[in-house]
Amino acid sequence: MKQLGNLAMVCARRRSILFMSENGEVRVTIRNAPGSPSYYLRWDDDKKIEGVIHELNFGKYRNY
Repeated sequence: MKQLGNLAMVCARRRSILFMSENGEVRVTIRNAPGSPSYYLRWDDDKKIEGVIHELNFGKYRNY
């Protein structure tokens, strides 16, 4: 749960990313990337959320 706020901030700074939270789950969609890939995560899964944050900041979706 500690990383959820960090993920929300990363997504908020980029118009091409859709962040949705509902019923204990989070969806992050990269709208301008080919196929508009999405990540589906539990809101309290800090390890997976950290991985998505890293992918958005330094990985293959850093330019979207």
